Amino acid sequence: MEIQGIYAALATSSMGDVEKFYTHLFGRGPDDRPMQGLIQWRGVAGANIQIFQDKENAGSGRLTIVVPRIDDARKSLEEIGVRLTAESEGDYGRIAQFADPDGNRITLAEPPSRPFKT
Repeated sequence: MEIQGIYAALATSSMGDVEKFYTHLFGRGPDDRPMQGLIQWRGVAGANIQIFQDKENAGSGRLTIVVPRIDDARKSLEEIGVRLTAESEGDYGRIAQFADPDGNRITLAEPPSRPFKT
C-alpha cells in the first residue's frame, strides 16, 4: 500500500465557530473545503487536520500539539481568549490543556530539555 497522506480529524457541531477558532490557532484559514461539512488544513507543522460536521461526536476528539515552550504558547493563546489548565510535568516534558468550542481536548506538549531515556 502506498500512503499519500494522513489527516487527524475532529468532529464539530458548529462549522463556523470551529473554523474561526482553528484559523486563530493555526494562524491561517483552511487550505481546502473538499466537500460540504469538511474543512482541512495541510502542512501544520508537518501534520494535516480535518474538521468535519458531526454533532453526535463533537467534543470527543483529542489533539496534541508539540510546542518549544509552553509559557510562550500560553501567552499567545491567552491573547486570543484561550485559557489553558495548569501545567503537569514529568520525565518527558510539560503539558497543559485547553478545549476547542465543541470541547475537543487539545494538549500542548513541551519536550524535555534533556534527551529521552531509552
